[in-house]
Amino acid sequence: MKKKSPLKNKPLRSPGQSIEEEIQEIIDDGLANYFIFPMLLCVTTVYSWLVWLDIIEINAPILMTIVTVVLSIYCLFKLFKIKSKLKALRLGRDGERAVGQTLDALRAKGYRVFHDLIGEGFNVDHIIICEHGVFSIETKTYSKPEKGQCRIVYKKEGLEINGYMAGDKIIAQAYAQKSWLERQVLVLAGIKVSVQPVVVFPGWYVDNQNKESKLWVLEPKALPKYIETLPKIISKENVRLISNHISRYIRTTYD
Repeated sequence: MKKKSPLKNKPLRSPGQSIEEEIQEIIDDGLANYFIFPMLLCVTTVYSWLVWLDIIEINAPILMTIVTVVLSIYCLFKLFKIKSKLKALRLGRDGERAVGQTLDALRAKGYRVFHDLIGEGFNVDHIIICEHGVFSIETKTYSKPEKGQCRIVYKKEGLEINGYMAGDKIIAQAYAQKSWLERQVLVLAGIKVSVQPVVVFPGWYVDNQNKESKLWVLEPKALPKYIETLPKIISKENVRLISNHISRYIRTTYD
């Protein structure tokens, strides 16, 4: 008897789901290979030595040992790199989940919240749709020093993270996501909106000195207050319309 899923619609995506999928892909395709391969080499080498000591009078085990040592060192190096990358990805995933939990609490106010919207070669970590506007939110989770200064300053020159200029990549990313989401809302719902770009840094003290910039750079808990200071520019009907189209886009786009 053929069976089918009882779910009529695919579930919406969770905070950090893209990072979680990347982590799993690394574990499945990379970590296992670099671990299993040297193990097989070691087994083959041991077997070769046993055969040589008892029967064969050539130095094949020596060659096999050299190959095993070289490839094992290479695989060990790759494993350390993968471990470092997984650590960074897990930090990013946990940051997105923490921010997602903060934003989900806004549903009680009637806000529509979506997570991990996949775009054209990138993803928008979070989206808020409410009467105050549409907000695209990028989460940046950085580890902090155990002691000393933990401060992010947004200046006219750019983002300064603990005294180091971070370049313009984060800012450019936020504006690119804003433009993409504006196009999606227009195409899907037929409504022209100006999306507010936001970058949040969980756990950091953020000093936004660039008041002239249209980009918000905040600590996540400060975001609701910023939103509430804005006038209501979208009707409840359009909030519902935009949200329904975004929800349908998510459910029909991803496998």
